[in-house]
Amino acid sequence: QVHLVESGGGLVQAGGSLRLSCAASGRTVSGYAMGWFRQAPGKEREFVTAIDWSGDATKYADSVKGRFTTSRDNAKNTVYLQMNSLKPEDTAVYYCARGKYPGPPWTSERDYAYWGQGAQVTVSS
Repeated sequence: QVHLVESGGGLVQAGGSLRLSCAASGRTVSGYAMGWFRQAPGKEREFVTAIDWSGDATKYADSVKGRFTTSRDNAKNTVYLQMNSLKPEDTAVYYCARGKYPGPPWTSERDYAYWGQGAQVTVSS
C-alpha cells in the first residue's frame, strides 16, 4: 500500500507561481515514475507531467511546457511540481500518482496505480 498526500495548493493571481508537493508513505519502492494530472471544472482529468525514478527523464503536456517543472527527492519520498507564469486556465484540482510498474514517465492514467486526494489550484485574472 502506498499513500500519497499533495500540499501547496491555493489561490494565486495570473502570472504568479505555486509549488506543489506530493509526499509518499507506506510501501515505497525504487524504480517507479511519478506523475501529475489535473481536472478542471466540467472537464476530464488530463496529463500534466511525469518524472522517472532517477529524475533524468521527464514528460510535459504542451499546455504547461516551459512554465511547469517537476522534480523529486527520493530521500524524502517527495515529488514536486513548480508552476510558474500561471494562467486562469491552469485552475484545477491537481493529483499526484505513482506508476503501476517500474519504468519511464508514463503519460496515461492507466499506467498509474496510486493516487493522492488532490490539491486545489485557483488562478485569478
